[in-house]
Amino acid sequence: MIAYFDCFSGISGDMTLGALFDLGVPVQWLQETLRQDVPLSGFDLSVEPVKRHGITGQRVRVRVNDGRVSRNYYDINRLIESSRLSDFVKKTGLDMFERIADAEARIHGCPKAEVHFHEVGGVDALVDILGTALGVEYLGIKKVMASKIPLGTGFVSSGHGSLPVPAPATLAILTDVPVYGSGIDRELVTPTGAAIVTALAESFGPMPMMKVRKIGYGAGRRDLESTPNLLRIVNGDVPAPSAETVVMVETCIDDMNPEIFGFIMDRLFEDGALDVYWVPIFMKKNRPGTMIQVLCRANSKEAIARRILTETTTAGIRYYEVQRQTLERKQIQLKTTFGEILVKQIKNPDGTYRIVPEYEICRQIANEKNIPIREVYEGIIKETAGKDS
Repeated sequence: MIAYFDCFSGISGDMTLGALFDLGVPVQWLQETLRQDVPLSGFDLSVEPVKRHGITGQRVRVRVNDGRVSRNYYDINRLIESSRLSDFVKKTGLDMFERIADAEARIHGCPKAEVHFHEVGGVDALVDILGTALGVEYLGIKKVMASKIPLGTGFVSSGHGSLPVPAPATLAILTDVPVYGSGIDRELVTPTGAAIVTALAESFGPMPMMKVRKIGYGAGRRDLESTPNLLRIVNGDVPAPSAETVVMVETCIDDMNPEIFGFIMDRLFEDGALDVYWVPIFMKKNRPGTMIQVLCRANSKEAIARRILTETTTAGIRYYEVQRQTLERKQIQLKTTFGEILVKQIKNPDGTYRIVPEYEICRQIANEKNIPIREVYEGIIKETAGKDS
């Protein structure tokens, strides 16, 4: 399952929690898990539906009453490490807090371990960050992508005084992430929100191809005039591989030195050909000839056409779009009696895998061992049976 964070109005910790609750994470379960497995006390979660420009989203409030002024990064790190949370939640939570601590340490010129989370002792940050990690795990989300991040303007109050928007820590956390100015005179992205999205998202850009399963909306505190103050998380599945559109370039030749064909094939692959075929045919006046067929992607078509027109005796070509469907494949290293070799791993439609030896490697082994190449193929396939998953 994948999730797309559509941050059209920014992102904060409470907006993220709200969207996850809207997707189906039970509020009571999350609250009790934080209290028992962290353990974290002195807080209460409340969630209520609110409307932002006519769209209903979940508004989350974290009420804190533990009395602590602040926790530093060392305290929080120790608290998470000693908790009973899963390895995924621990790792994700520590990653998010480390991003905030790194940014704050650079900005304020202090050791990372001493960075303080002033706002109500860091309890709200712990709830937002660990709650988000728990929610992602609960929903079974395996991959997260996000939109470009909009930034507001103006100033915001903090434990350090008045800070420009985006806050220095927020901007530092968003290094190397595509952002843009929204012109909205509000803080749209908090340091916690920046840490959450940068720790979770593998990429930033348009919504990926997916089969939408459910959509969750998390509401921000304010009702903005220019845009609905919501974070939208789109939850879905990666669709099954669909047919890919490629181009077939072809021509027919009956008057070229056959020695040239091998050279042309090598050049065509260098030009981006996916596959090259020589097909025996009979042409006009019953002359034997060869049909050249080159499968390529659209961006390689011009180079392929130029190569054929320049280096063969043909006077013209034709091309047309075709559909192809391929199985997922990758190259992996496997240990065999012939040594550690590179093989092709192919995923079958039913989810199982099979191993296919590479010809050039088998040929090299056969020459070195002075054995038939058939024995090399059969030996590798036999040895790798059961190792292909």
